[in-house]
Amino acid sequence: MSNTLTNPTPQFGTAEYAGVTGAERCKSCSQSIGSQYYRVNGALTCSYCGEQAKLRAPQDSHQTFVRGLLFGIGGAVLGLIIYAGFGIITGLMLGYISLAVGYIVGKAIMKGTNGLGGRRYQIAAVALTYAAVSLSAIPIGISQIVKHRNEQKQNLVKHAPPPSIDPGESTEPDATAEAPLQPVTPQSVAPKPKMSIGSAIGMLTLAGLASPFLELQDPLHGAIGLIILFVGIRIAWKLTAAAKLDILGPFSNSAPAKSDAGS
Repeated sequence: MSNTLTNPTPQFGTAEYAGVTGAERCKSCSQSIGSQYYRVNGALTCSYCGEQAKLRAPQDSHQTFVRGLLFGIGGAVLGLIIYAGFGIITGLMLGYISLAVGYIVGKAIMKGTNGLGGRRYQIAAVALTYAAVSLSAIPIGISQIVKHRNEQKQNLVKHAPPPSIDPGESTEPDATAEAPLQPVTPQSVAPKPKMSIGSAIGMLTLAGLASPFLELQDPLHGAIGLIILFVGIRIAWKLTAAAKLDILGPFSNSAPAKSDAGS
């Protein structure tokens, strides 16, 4: 007796599924499997649920990307406010807030795309997370400068000596006194060039974007801050990844025929 194998070569490129029995049910609606069935991410579904999964699969488009980007920008602004507000109120630069910023940006983009992710959404999430964290250094720095100037003014007022008047000193003008120096006219002083608002904003933006690396002047503190920032960026990257959706089928609901050849 000899057995004949119709296909002795194993197939690694294509998944093969055995036929299903009538007792098996759809994983989505729990109804009995009909004459055809699908595999959605490996789960057995009936023909109706498989077709619905195809129709409901999110489709990428320019409008979807713009919507996701706008939601991401809103999330980045919210993250910047949280990061800067915490630094201004407490006076502490807590780098762990970068993790929350990455989460907020990633979730905002996925909210705008209705769950559709992909490479360009990941790149946008990375850029917005970095921008939100780095640019938060601008309002924090401005608040520190204003606070320092106010302290200097208070110290000057507190330590300024009171004006003293000598009773024996005559209030009449002294004719022999030297004439006061003439004030310098504005024409004699060269006017300083004024920086435009656009240039000031541009310089502040560049300084803010470079702030995470400028922190490396303190190597230990700066390195820890960069590591935490990269972890927050990683969170945003993973949240905006494309969701896996494998829809295979339709398959015919018939058990494979068995053939025995004997001699």
